[in-house]
Amino acid sequence: MGKFAVKQTKSGFKFDLKADNGEIIATSEVYKTKASCLNGVNSVKKNSVGGVEDQTVEGFEKVKHPKFEVYTDKAGEFRFRLKATNGEIIATSEGYKAKKSCLNGIESVKKNAPEAPIVEVEA
Repeated sequence: MGKFAVKQTKSGFKFDLKADNGEIIATSEVYKTKASCLNGVNSVKKNSVGGVEDQTVEGFEKVKHPKFEVYTDKAGEFRFRLKATNGEIIATSEGYKAKKSCLNGIESVKKNAPEAPIVEVEA
């Protein structure tokens, strides 16, 4: 099972959802307070059941929130972002060379996030 690693940064708090092997699956924005960061973790746990909207295909089908959006970044890599029911981005991925790897990342979030424990780590 994965885990949410919460850490303090220079400007607030952020979390990384890590897989069993320690790889970061998804990361958060920087929150001003630890409490709001923990709310973000709970939001990912709750919203990780969302569908997948593949924005890399022409005429893609819109999916209602919560959802994972698959897109390509400026470097041409595949990424995903998890949006909550209210449309806010609550977690983002690293860049992937292959779309299949990006989709595997989404499946990993869906599998790991709901039951993942929260651990505090040193920055």
